[in-house]
Amino acid sequence: MEERIWHKHYDFNVQTEYRHPRFPTYELLNMAANVLPDKAAVDYYGAQMTFHELKTKVLALATMFEKMGIQKGDRIGLHLPNIPEYVICFYAAGYVGAVVVNFNPLYTVSELTQLVTLTGLDTIVTFDAGVGAINEVAKAVDIPHKIAVSIFDSMGGDKSTPDSLGLDSGWEHFHSLLAACEHPRRPRVKVDCQDPAVIQFTGGTTGIPKGAVLTHYNIVSTAFSAVHWGAGNTGYTPVEKRTCMCALPFFHVYGNIIGMNWSMINCATMILVPKFEIEPFMDLLANTDHITFFPAVPTMISAVVNHPKAAELALDKKIRLLNSGGAPIPQELMEKTLDTGLTASEGWGMSETTSLGVANPILGLKKVGSIGIPFPGMDVRLVDVEDRTREVAPGEAGELLIKGPFVMDGYFENPEQTAREMVDGWLCTGDVARMDEDGYLFIVDRKKDMVIAGGYNIYPRDIDEVLYQNPKVAEAVAVGVRDEYRGETVKAYVVLRPGEAATEKEIIDFCREKLAVYKVPKIVEFREELPKSSVGKILRRILREEEDAKLSS
Repeated sequence: MEERIWHKHYDFNVQTEYRHPRFPTYELLNMAANVLPDKAAVDYYGAQMTFHELKTKVLALATMFEKMGIQKGDRIGLHLPNIPEYVICFYAAGYVGAVVVNFNPLYTVSELTQLVTLTGLDTIVTFDAGVGAINEVAKAVDIPHKIAVSIFDSMGGDKSTPDSLGLDSGWEHFHSLLAACEHPRRPRVKVDCQDPAVIQFTGGTTGIPKGAVLTHYNIVSTAFSAVHWGAGNTGYTPVEKRTCMCALPFFHVYGNIIGMNWSMINCATMILVPKFEIEPFMDLLANTDHITFFPAVPTMISAVVNHPKAAELALDKKIRLLNSGGAPIPQELMEKTLDTGLTASEGWGMSETTSLGVANPILGLKKVGSIGIPFPGMDVRLVDVEDRTREVAPGEAGELLIKGPFVMDGYFENPEQTAREMVDGWLCTGDVARMDEDGYLFIVDRKKDMVIAGGYNIYPRDIDEVLYQNPKVAEAVAVGVRDEYRGETVKAYVVLRPGEAATEKEIIDFCREKLAVYKVPKIVEFREELPKSSVGKILRRILREEEDAKLSS
């Protein structure tokens, strides 16, 4: 790649280009198991499994997958939280050339049925709480192989049985399946780095599921890039002591890449958190001496740094590097996080870019409010939101297009959507951004979230940032709602901090002091909580749909 204006801002350890590794995902496990076989790969409520033990279980499951008739290209659904069995399944699928399909355990039966039908699954692996849902799905669509595990199986006590999980004859019990493998062997399947490894569903702003096909090359190159990017900080922790706080779900691409796969490259012990709940999590932090890397989302970060116990835990001594992603972090929250003494950075990515694409340097110039600069090997353009053939002028807002080794292969069995969103290798992200004179990118908003009120283009994130500046506000989001006079108008949804009280007029007056008159919310609704995705991203779409439903009724 030719020299770009942002290259001069890379940290000392970051090169402008890399020869990205060209091997399958399971080689990451092989590396760790060869380097530190006796180090704990996972720590699950205090029960540990070494890298060598993990590899042995992966090979046993891969062997049984082959005996079950699973072949290269078959789809294996993982309907699991962050438990050791997810890790085992992920790399075993890679060994036999199967494609992992990630499912959120919170999906409804109808959602699961739709996605299982779309992907033509050969196998699904679920857990105690998912058995009933998968039984319902199996009434509507054939799933040749169904495997179940208990979330308690790897905690060091007695393991579940087929009877305790209520499995009928059409099911396999995960640990019984492993025990039946007397001679684990390395599969002889030829897996190329350009073969599909994962189908990652993303509803985006439309709610219509699209399966981003991520290759082994996408996953490995992205994970290695994440390691290199942070090595100016994390590289000073001896390999034997490296850990990663894995509170982001592995079924989400962000947690999968910079939680699980980052840990493999670093030989880091994964501290598994199946479900993020703030009180148990603060207890976990209190009992954990060292965390090399803690990838998180803004709602997690807010819950931690605003917790009454945060100060006494001395988080800046405990956590070496904190990363925010998954959603824009409000400026006020980032400032408060940095005030605690934590080393923190923000980045941007999508399912379609294997979770990464742009980030702030770990050591170098950070700009509050900016998502940062493109990773090595990634290139970006900003184009007119109505005419993608015209690049916008410097400093002007435009749709962000991105190209490079992280960008997906396409959407699963959806060539029309692939053609619409990938043009000559450039992914059209739907995010509106501007670039400053140093090459730093600032997300203005989602293209589809833009509000047009009385002829003015309004980006809701501008309003979000102001709402978060109000000391009484814990969470907030602005949404465009239909209005007879203006076409659309701005409505703010607000969650107040505990013990605080505020009126609609008070919030509107606060915004009026800081925003142009046409951007000021006309309606404020106070709520106990806001709808969020599985990784804590506030879902404007749900709120917009609620408003549309009210108007239609």
